[in-house]
Amino acid sequence: MTKISSAEKLDVDVRFLLSNERTLLAWVRTGLAIQAGGIALTAFHPDTPLPGIGVLLLGVVVVLIGYRRYKISDKSIRAGVLPPSDATAAMQVIAVTMLAVGIALLQVTLLAD
Repeated sequence: MTKISSAEKLDVDVRFLLSNERTLLAWVRTGLAIQAGGIALTAFHPDTPLPGIGVLLLGVVVVLIGYRRYKISDKSIRAGVLPPSDATAAMQVIAVTMLAVGIALLQVTLLAD
């Protein structure tokens, strides 16, 4: 009987790992774009920086969501199973959308004065 090396035991298609990494980079890119918008919003409205700070924090939340999803997918890919199917993705999208709408309403109400 021949011994199986650890590289042969882990028969993971590299394309899946690279695809997962590209998805993480897309989340990071989106978070950075949102943060740039928060900086611009703060620069255009220096008297009321609260909406800009909220948008900056929204960008951080987007990056953290992407990293969490990356780690879950990476663990699943390496185990050779599908990622768990639950409602967290939908809840994350709803939470980010509600936060964005709240920030937009905050800006409208602060700038209306």
